[in-house]
Amino acid sequence: MRRLITSRGVWLALSAAVAAVVIVAVVRSRRPKAVVPDPPPAPPPVAQWPPVPILGTPTAEDLRRYVHRPSFFDRPAVAKFLEPREPGPPLDAPTRRNLTRWGVAGLALAVLAAGTYLMESAVFSKEDTGVVAETVVMSPYAQVPEDAARYTEVREAYVEEPADADCGPGSATPRVRRPDPKVTRAVNRQWRRIETWLKANAPRSYRTLGKPAKARTIAVAEAQMGLRFPDDLKASLLRHNGVVPVRDTWGFGFLGNGNMGVREIRDTWRMLCEIDSVDRAGPRDDWWDGRMIPVGANGSGDHLVVDSARRDIGYTDHEGTMSFEPGGTRIRSYHALLRTTADALESGGSIGWWKPEVVDGELEWKVL
Repeated sequence: MRRLITSRGVWLALSAAVAAVVIVAVVRSRRPKAVVPDPPPAPPPVAQWPPVPILGTPTAEDLRRYVHRPSFFDRPAVAKFLEPREPGPPLDAPTRRNLTRWGVAGLALAVLAAGTYLMESAVFSKEDTGVVAETVVMSPYAQVPEDAARYTEVREAYVEEPADADCGPGSATPRVRRPDPKVTRAVNRQWRRIETWLKANAPRSYRTLGKPAKARTIAVAEAQMGLRFPDDLKASLLRHNGVVPVRDTWGFGFLGNGNMGVREIRDTWRMLCEIDSVDRAGPRDDWWDGRMIPVGANGSGDHLVVDSARRDIGYTDHEGTMSFEPGGTRIRSYHALLRTTADALESGGSIGWWKPEVVDGELEWKVL
């Protein structure tokens, strides 16, 4: 090395550098080392409370039971359908005009339907507060029923209990009264619904529907009973005069009762008046009153009736009660009975606790 470095200055510089390195190494070796503090001890673990879940630790079977299963909405096609879509382009002018026209037409139909319903309600909710029929009731206790004072005097002289003046035979001349055309149209509309459903679903019951009654026959029955049939009942009889017998088939009727024709109505009214011709209470408080018109029978002594004065539907049974909520529901007219029956047939619903069902092509009324 000394032979290679001939310059004395270079040699001195190298010597000084070596001396400096030695000095620095000695100084660093004598510097005190920094003291690193020990980490703080970890806190003791806190015991779980309660030791196990209150309802117990779930088992593997429990975990499998609650694993999410794909539902109908997880299917790709459904999920894609539910995804929000970008709004489409605005409708053009012709499309907007067509939609407006259809909306106006739908609104007009709704208003027309509401008006028809209100008109029918106004027609069939009127209560007959006048004379029920243009007849004179012949009774051993009163020749002129309008003379209330004389009737009361004669009745008290002959009987211990008040007689039912409505059960007296009428003596008026039969008079044909055609029902209101609006009522006839409304009744025929409901009958068409019933006929269409029966023909498609209960053909055996459809075949039992009777032919139209004669207006003269209805007038004779009114005169003999001393009552006037409501227009909706009369219009119904002019379309179907009760039912006709068909082998092994129960005749069509309402709420478990077979429909009755004009002569059956008159004969049943006479029979019920013979059984009970005493007016012990009000006309709607006893099991029978002569102002009622029997329109259906279940074969067990019970009858569906129409109040000839108030026009609503009632039910009288052989156990001595009369109710004007047949099936647990109020039916305010014979037309309403037709309409609720058509609704129940078409929708599969019920009328109170009565539900129509078809068994072997025959309509039967089941009690819910």
